[in-house]
Amino acid sequence: MEIEKVKCLIIGSGPAGYTAAIYASRAGLNPILYQGLQPGGQLTITNDVENYPGYPEGVMGPEMMEDFKKQAERFGTDVRYGIATSVDFSSQPHKVVIDDQKTIEADTVIISTGASAKWLGMESESRLNGSGVSACAVCDGFFYRGQDVVIVGAGDTAAEEATYLSNLCSKVYMLVRRDEMRASTIMQERVLNTKNIEVLWNTVTDEILGEHAVEAVRVKNVLTNETREIPAKGFFVAIGHKPNSDIFAEYLNLDENGYIRTIPGTAKTNIDGVFACGDVQDFTYRQAVTAAGSGCMAALDAERYLASKGLH
Repeated sequence: MEIEKVKCLIIGSGPAGYTAAIYASRAGLNPILYQGLQPGGQLTITNDVENYPGYPEGVMGPEMMEDFKKQAERFGTDVRYGIATSVDFSSQPHKVVIDDQKTIEADTVIISTGASAKWLGMESESRLNGSGVSACAVCDGFFYRGQDVVIVGAGDTAAEEATYLSNLCSKVYMLVRRDEMRASTIMQERVLNTKNIEVLWNTVTDEILGEHAVEAVRVKNVLTNETREIPAKGFFVAIGHKPNSDIFAEYLNLDENGYIRTIPGTAKTNIDGVFACGDVQDFTYRQAVTAAGSGCMAALDAERYLASKGLH
């Protein structure tokens, strides 16, 4: 198997990975960045991004990630296609296998593999993704001001996003599969006390209706099997995210949901020389701007680590 030795390896190419690359390049670390399964990360399935500073007119998600990539390359980042398929963090240098066929030996590894939204798995959901279907109310709720929307989920995230949408939308229908929510008591109270949120208990999504954009949602009561159509322009899925951390589980400390644990206030993991940034370690904010900020932290932490070891 081919072996390549590098000073800094970045795995993942969303706002966190590219920002880490910009800082690492400018620090002379000559980083190599592998883009992973979804080059550009979750933003590539987002149409309009209006909440990232510096884009006063807004920007398309894929275009924004192309800007990040060009900036990283301008300073010397070697951006490559490829997926990290296994790792060995048991000794220095750290070893990362790419596409099961090449081993990278890296003095520092920055993990920015992100998290993937959990979806219902419906054809209409994927077809209308970005055209009314979204997994981020904070990102996309603004586009549905004064309109009716539907949100699916029963946990704290769903309750929080339903409340957020209620401040923008005329009506929010919340679909809860059972006769109770999993959300904390305070979040449930907030939902139930908000006049323009209607919780539909024992209700699931039967179909998202609309040819080119969401026009309505057909829902089904699981007790009676009765269906009804709810006219709506937005359909939000809030059933959770899965951090893309499986290949690191043998070596890194993960929380109960699989997010990489970092030392508070840093990007450091439990393994020296391995850093994590972006949504793979952030289950709270999950925004492009916070991911970018943590990418900066990871690169600075990596630079300081290399300097402390006399490797930079």
